[in-house]
Amino acid sequence: MNRKSLYGFILSLMIICSACTGYSLEKKDIRITRKDGSSIVVKTELARTEAEQQKGYMGRKHIPGGTGMLFIFDRDQILSFWMKNTPTALSIAYIDSRGIIREIYDMTPFSLASVKSTVSVRYALEVPQGWFAENNIEAGCTLSLP
Repeated sequence: MNRKSLYGFILSLMIICSACTGYSLEKKDIRITRKDGSSIVVKTELARTEAEQQKGYMGRKHIPGGTGMLFIFDRDQILSFWMKNTPTALSIAYIDSRGIIREIYDMTPFSLASVKSTVSVRYALEVPQGWFAENNIEAGCTLSLP
């Protein structure tokens, strides 16, 4: 096998392995309590590792309503997300260490613009764009965190 063929073979294996490991995140139902005391459950995938957080929803063309991805960080910090290689419009909630939603933003598919929290937070929850508004979830609502 010549060098060019070997590089092609290795690249193909890397792509296949990457695709196989992309969506095996731990899943957990998270309850969000609204300001009026009522609540709703969102079925989340938990992104805990740096690799899981970097991949996020990249490449996913359909994200059902009522589902999301919760990004879990080790410490409070200003968080910044972008939509590189993400074809689905998302909304993101930045959540403090007590589980209180501090901010919610809409994000544009494929955008390289950073969407930053303005305060230090511990978590971020991405859902299909508009899901928070449709379900009366806003800053000040709380999550029961894992």
